[in-house]
Parts: sequence; C-alpha cells; structure tokens
Amino acid sequence: MSDVDWQLLAKHIRNWSKQLGFAEVGFVNSEKSEHQSYLNEWLAKGYHGDMAYMAKHGHLRSEPASLHPGTRSIICLRLDYFQRSTEPDRVLASDSKAYLSRYALGRDYHKVIRGKLKQLSRKISDHLVEQGYEGFDARVFTDSAPLLEKAFAERAGLGWIGKNTLLLNEHAGSWFFLGEILTNLPLPPSEKTKTNRCGSCSACMEACPTKAFTGPYQLDARKCISYLTIEHKGSIDEPLRELMGNRIFGCDDCQLVCPWTRYSPESSEPDFSPRHNLDSSTLLDLFQWTEDEFLTKTEGSAIRRAGYLGWVRNIAIALGNGPSSERILRVLESRLGLSALTDEHIKWALTRLS
Repeated sequence: MSDVDWQLLAKHIRNWSKQLGFAEVGFVNSEKSEHQSYLNEWLAKGYHGDMAYMAKHGHLRSEPASLHPGTRSIICLRLDYFQRSTEPDRVLASDSKAYLSRYALGRDYHKVIRGKLKQLSRKISDHLVEQGYEGFDARVFTDSAPLLEKAFAERAGLGWIGKNTLLLNEHAGSWFFLGEILTNLPLPPSEKTKTNRCGSCSACMEACPTKAFTGPYQLDARKCISYLTIEHKGSIDEPLRELMGNRIFGCDDCQLVCPWTRYSPESSEPDFSPRHNLDSSTLLDLFQWTEDEFLTKTEGSAIRRAGYLGWVRNIAIALGNGPSSERILRVLESRLGLSALTDEHIKWALTRLS
C-alpha cells in the first residue's frame, strides 16, 4: 500500500467538488459531536412532535463511527439552491397564490445531492487506485441518516448554527443543502473559521408566523409550519391554521428575514429550477389536482413526503385564509368526501368563508 499525501488529496477533493457544483467543502474528524446533549434536551421537551424517528438511534447521530464503522473523517459539502426568480416575497403577499418552500420547487434534493456525492466518491476512489492505495471505504448521506449534519458542518467550517436553528454562512445565508461522505480516510480537518455572527439580531424569531421559537436556538417543531405541512399527518390545531396563511408546503419566513440571506448566491443547478409552475401556481389550481395528478407532478419531488391527503388538507387551510368567492366555495365543497381528515379542514375553510 503506497503512501498518500492527504493534504494534496484534500485539495483534489475541493477541486472535484467545485466541478460537481458544490459551493464549499470542509473536513472534520469522527469525534463525537458535543451537540448530542442539545438534541437530548430538545427531545425531552417533546419539541419533535410526531417525528418519532428523531428519538431513535440515540448516539448514532453524534458518533459517525458507530453509524458507519471505520469512519475516520467526514467530508461536509454545501450545495446552494436559491433562485431569486421564484420571488418568494411576492408569492407570500398574494392571497390567491400557493407558497411552497423554495427548496421543494425542483427535483428532490436527496436525489440530486446523492448523485453528486457518489460521483465525488468515485473520483476519490479512482485517484487512490491510481496511487496504489487500496481499502478506501465511504458512505454518502444527505439528510438521509441519523447524523447531526449541521453540527459536523459547523465544525468543518461551513458556517454557524443560527438562532433559527439553521446553518448560516456569511457568504451564502442559509439557502443551501448539506451532504456528507463518511470515510475511513485520515483527511486533515478543516479549521473552524466561521464564528457565530447572529449577534443581537432576533429577526427570525420575530418573523415566525406561529411563534415556534421558544428562544434563541430553540424550535418547537409542533408549531413550525414546515413540520405541520410536511411531517404532521393528522389534524392541525385550529389556532395554528389561520397563522399559516398561504403556506402549503414548508415555510421560509425565518430565512427570508435573515440579514445574511441577502448574500445568498444564485443557484446554477438546473435540477432546482421550478417544475410545473409551482413557484407561481394558484391555490385553486393545485387544490383541484386529483391523486393521480399529484403523484405524476410530484414524481421525483420532495413534495411527495406530505402525501396527497396532507396536500389537500394544507391547501384547504390556505383557501380558508383567503378571500371568499362563489367559485372557491364551490370547489371546496366538491372535494368533500375524500377523507375524514380533509373533510375536517375543508369544512373549517367553508365556515370561515361563508
């Protein structure tokens, strides 16, 4: 087995990652993350709601070597996704348009990033084979395994965890995805160069429509619109419904008001371009999708996670938060009978609009 210049390999990885479209890459060793205690406290408060999977796997989230045996290093990568042409502020201000979180307008980011990570892993493998090095092992992740990816990305120098609990970067705000490669290679750790720069700002907490932040760096997911419209599969509490406005899949308010997002670069990834005009669709048009249409138009999309009944439930709430018209009332009534869940929210909307 030949000697490998690990510093030089890290430089190659940075270059290869840029060729694949990643905006930034950092390296961190597999030492246990100190953020496990924060997760334990968050879970103990019940802030995870129905997300039982968050309480599973315990130490695996903070111990990469337990998640993937043999891990010595984590390659952390950032991929930007924001496109200003989607005009989030304009859509939010419209009472007839449907607002979907900007990350979900294009192809499912899991598929996009996983493909790029696998390509990067192959480049590393091919290079090491050429160097006569054998035994390379790696596993790729992107929000797809019990891993405290924000904590490791912070340690790798990709940003700091802000008061809105998102990873913030002084050059990119928070409009980006994270991906990781867990490997047995002894790569040189990056220096943690980005310190917390939230300061006294509390814009994200003040802007939250449902006041889901219980304090800086503390999010009660049970009140978060992203949780309610995606992860939560049951009835949404009535006091929260009117606060959701026209947000039917996710919420970006705490990102939109963050001063650091003004520096977010435009994404050049074509897969993140909006599909089926989802950046400007009306609530009525989306509400009338049949289940077959929903499945067809959300194929390869993160929107599938909400499920069709959740989709109808969410849009019924949004319609109930808007202006009334004979057509809206007629369309709402036409969707009664789909399920007990959707009927409850459609009737709520009809009561508000009648």
